[in-house]
Amino acid sequence: MQIPVDFSKKAKESSKSSTGYPYQISASDLDKNFVYAALDVDTSLIEETSGDGGHTKRKLKIPAIPKSGTYVLGAVSGGLEWIETEKC
Repeated sequence: MQIPVDFSKKAKESSKSSTGYPYQISASDLDKNFVYAALDVDTSLIEETSGDGGHTKRKLKIPAIPKSGTYVLGAVSGGLEWIETEKC
């Protein structure tokens, strides 16, 4: 999977030109990557925690896996649930 803007690649390309380092990062490129990284789900499925440097981090809430049986993760009434599969 390729993110919209690969900053490492841009910096390497910049160092080959006459401009060299430091590479200027454009706000437009940053916006593209932030939009790409934003998870588009119902807010009830997102948990906010503290990430590196104290920045807000979000993660998808997935219910605990039942201890026995075989299950699949599915969407039920707008939420995520483990659904037991039928035994063969």
